[in-house]
Amino acid sequence: QTLINIRPVVAAIKEFFGTSQLSQFMDQNNPLSGLTSKRRLSALGPGGLSRERAGLEVRDVHPSHYGRMCPIETPEGPNIGLIGSLS
Repeated sequence: QTLINIRPVVAAIKEFFGTSQLSQFMDQNNPLSGLTSKRRLSALGPGGLSRERAGLEVRDVHPSHYGRMCPIETPEGPNIGLIGSLS
């Protein structure tokens, strides 16, 4: 007899990684693209910002980002400044 039923925990983990807005499929074209995918940061999603409501002050580089986030590697278009990469 087990004290803890792990099925609800396993189901929650599978649901998060399978259907959550905070997870995405890793780009596996080559090892470098996989590493870049793992180092990506996002301010979007549940509990975060939306593209429509994010103003310029949120998208600008904050002084606390220097040395932690790359100020250059961000996508163009509506996600500019909202998706970044670790330095």
